[in-house]
Amino acid sequence: MTKEKAQARREHLQKMRAEQKRKERRTALLMWGTGGLVIVLLVGLVGFYLVRQARETSLDAVVSVKYDGGDHVWDKVAYKETPPVGGQHSNYWQQCDIYDKPIHSEHAVHSLEHGAVWITYRPDLPADQITKLKEVASSTGQQEYMLVSPFEGLPAPIVVSSWNHQLKLDNPADPKLGAFIKRYQNGGDTPEPGASCGGPDAITTTADQAPLPPDPSAQTQTPMDTASPQPSQSQ
Repeated sequence: MTKEKAQARREHLQKMRAEQKRKERRTALLMWGTGGLVIVLLVGLVGFYLVRQARETSLDAVVSVKYDGGDHVWDKVAYKETPPVGGQHSNYWQQCDIYDKPIHSEHAVHSLEHGAVWITYRPDLPADQITKLKEVASSTGQQEYMLVSPFEGLPAPIVVSSWNHQLKLDNPADPKLGAFIKRYQNGGDTPEPGASCGGPDAITTTADQAPLPPDPSAQTQTPMDTASPQPSQSQ
């Protein structure tokens, strides 16, 4: 092989090696670029999901008031909020449960005092939405502190309340409903967190089944009288 041919062969091999290295660099850059793009897309999607979830479960629309607990009365109470979120209430609390008829607000407020969340809905709410509402109520939070009932004259199709807090909703599928339950059930404003929402002293009847219990001190009792439930001992 002549010197010229050997030199040409070396130059050709160098060009081939240089071209191979350029191809390898392009491939690496393409892989890193694609991987980086995928990472950026994933981060963007996760961020979008978190932002959307935060927006959907935001409780910025919750209305908060201030009531002190322990103000027990025997008479019917004229409440400022519809439904009430605190204030004077009956000596008896409502058994936490799901009711298909309205209950006395005075009993329900006592349940709120014990840490319950009270979900109220318009009586004309579509049946499928009532079913969905009951499903959410039966699967979210502490069932022993969940109260559900229809309520006439609500300012929204659904209103969920705890002691001192209230949120209006249009749909039972709204994620804010579950977020409210988790935040405010036995929450920080509860006057008697963890107190019973059941037991033998709880009211289990709806408003059409029994009136508010009368003040026993205003009644003349005889041994043959039917004993009224004893008032709550919690203050």
